Amino acid sequence: VGGGSIGAGAEALYEDSGVTVIGSDIYGNANTDLVADGHCIPLADGSVHGVWIQAVLEHVLEPHRVAREIHRVLGVRGVVYAETPFMQQVHEGAYDFSRFTASGHRWLFRGFDQLDAGATRGPGTVMIWSIRHLVRAIFRSNKAGTAAAMAFFWLRYLDRLTDGRFAADSASGVFFLGRKSR
Repeated sequence: VGGGSIGAGAEALYEDSGVTVIGSDIYGNANTDLVADGHCIPLADGSVHGVWIQAVLEHVLEPHRVAREIHRVLGVRGVVYAETPFMQQVHEGAYDFSRFTASGHRWLFRGFDQLDAGATRGPGTVMIWSIRHLVRAIFRSNKAGTAAAMAFFWLRYLDRLTDGRFAADSASGVFFLGRKSR
């Protein structure tokens, strides 16, 4: 869902000849096989083995409805992988609606048994984003914000030093990997 662009880590799915990928998005392009809204996925109940939804749920009006649709189209014991921003600034302007904490993300996918979950990027990355947007706002310049972020690129390496239990509370984004439970 939201397959108009291939997200980080999803390349292997597209390259694996044993996996049939049905890329769906609200617009058509080379990666899109099905132009559809995630609120109403035009696939039969239980018709897919897995759903990958990455950096999409913040752009939909009703994330809980999309999660229910994912649950509906997944077969018995089907798997979902979802990534959603938490402490990230607005992107795509008027089409950016929601953020999720780790526990909010878990609640969103309550119809699934959790296999894994955690932070996608930690507080070091959040600091870079914050510096970028602070400088951008002060100087009213995207270029100034980008230059400031570049000066602090090294902060992202601090994410490797964080404990996941603590990083989730200040994560740039969170992920959920789950199996359909009912």
